[in-house]
Amino acid sequence: MPVRLYAHLTWTTLQRQPLINPGAADFLRSFLPRETERHGARLLEAGIVADHVHVVLRLPPIVNIPRLVQGLKGASARLANREGLMPRAPLRWAEGYDLRSVGIRQLRTVMEYVGKQAERHPELAVDRRP
Repeated sequence: MPVRLYAHLTWTTLQRQPLINPGAADFLRSFLPRETERHGARLLEAGIVADHVHVVLRLPPIVNIPRLVQGLKGASARLANREGLMPRAPLRWAEGYDLRSVGIRQLRTVMEYVGKQAERHPELAVDRRP
C-alpha cells in the first residue's frame, strides 16, 4: 500500500502586514510549486492573500519539514526582494508556521478552503485572475 501524506501549511507576513501585492502573489504561485518539487513534495493547492499564504501539500514518505518550509519562506522572500517585486516594503515572513496533517477524507474540503482564501478575506485579496 503506498504511503500518502498530506498537509496544510500556513504562514504569515511579518506582523501580518499586507505585504503581498499582485506581482508578489503571481511570483509565489509560480515559485512555490517548483520549490515544493525540489524537496520531493507536490503542491496541490495554494491560497494567497495580502498577509498570509496557505498551501496543501502531498509529502514524500521521508521529508525534512523545517528544510521544506525554509525553502518556501526564506527563498521566496529573498528572490521576490531581489527581483524588485516589492516596491514599497520588502517581503518578510513572520517566524514560525502552522502545519497540520490532512486525512484523505478531508483532502477535498481542505483544498476548497485553501483555494477560496480571496473569497474568505476579500479585503486582503491580491488575485488578478478572473
